[in-house]
Amino acid sequence: MNPSRSAVLALAVPLALAGCAVARHAPAALGAAPDPANRSVADYLDRTLPRGTGGTVAAARGGELAHCRGFGLADHAARTPAGCDTVYDVMSLTKQFTAAAILKLEMMGRLRVGDPIGRFVGPVPGDKRAITLHHLLTHTAGLPETLGGDYAVMSRDAMLRGAMKAKLRSAPGTEHFYSNLGYSVLAAVVEKASGLGYERFLAEHLFAPAGMRSTGYVLPRWRPHQVAVEYDDRGNGQGRPYDHPWAADGPYWNLRGNGGLLSTPRDMFRWHRALAGTGVLSENAKRKLFAPHVPDGDGAFYGYGWTIVDNGTERIAWHNGGNGWSMAVFARSLRDGTMVYWSTNQVRRKGGWDLADLEGTLTQEVAARVRRPPANRRTP
Repeated sequence: MNPSRSAVLALAVPLALAGCAVARHAPAALGAAPDPANRSVADYLDRTLPRGTGGTVAAARGGELAHCRGFGLADHAARTPAGCDTVYDVMSLTKQFTAAAILKLEMMGRLRVGDPIGRFVGPVPGDKRAITLHHLLTHTAGLPETLGGDYAVMSRDAMLRGAMKAKLRSAPGTEHFYSNLGYSVLAAVVEKASGLGYERFLAEHLFAPAGMRSTGYVLPRWRPHQVAVEYDDRGNGQGRPYDHPWAADGPYWNLRGNGGLLSTPRDMFRWHRALAGTGVLSENAKRKLFAPHVPDGDGAFYGYGWTIVDNGTERIAWHNGGNGWSMAVFARSLRDGTMVYWSTNQVRRKGGWDLADLEGTLTQEVAARVRRPPANRRTP
């Protein structure tokens, strides 16, 4: 999903509360320690979220997980409640992991972000020889958005051939055009530079040191019913992400590297916490990750796999993702470490609600509430 203009502006400007029907939080599993719940966040979500949707909201103050609770069901047929350990497709949030992998390889001396792509994915035709990894990371390579549908069968080599044959939308480095294809090319660069499969590199060099045990394509061993079923706007089940055509090692290459990673809200908090330190990425690498490299045309800037918003008092790193059924949003304050992540396995109901309309408001209101004193937190 290309980060939308309305969501970017909503994060940058204070908005009023939205009121909708009540949605109650799913209970913790019998005998399990309850996950943290912030009273103000819980009350706001109960007033705001529409009936019938399902998902999880997680929020943190720095390194403290202040709220992580589900709402509705992750699987309607099995009546599985959504929770902090429900696995969702994070969709385009995958791009931040691909970007981090490139920066990790730069830390390891395997590449530089200024390298031309021909060093890794040649032969490269003349119109694309000036494309660098930086251009791919910032969506300024000029490549088209995609070569086809997310679940179309396509190998890595076929994707690279298609990328090299594609007509450029603009000369490299001149304009920002959001390109899922560009991030799939970056995933191929990760494999070429590291000698490992894309998911394996992320698992060993990003996820393991961050303590993320439930993030990946096929490597994690999730419990039955832990992965959320996705639903269309009529409430019809569309299966779990891996129920669609996938290769043995994950999605095909129209999706790999730019989307499709599966993760839990708890693991996304662990990623947020890892980004606050230097155990995964150095300070220099993080400066590149969150730098406002290029204007994105929506009043914000694009970093490496993140949209960067400056509202005059703080800089926010943010991205969303969507596939027509589900949606995910991740926002981090680079000033004080406040984090909000939320996912839903049904983004809209035909003739009813659309959570995309609440994206900016909900994210900002949850962030404001977890910034309040800890006395507002409860653990039911």
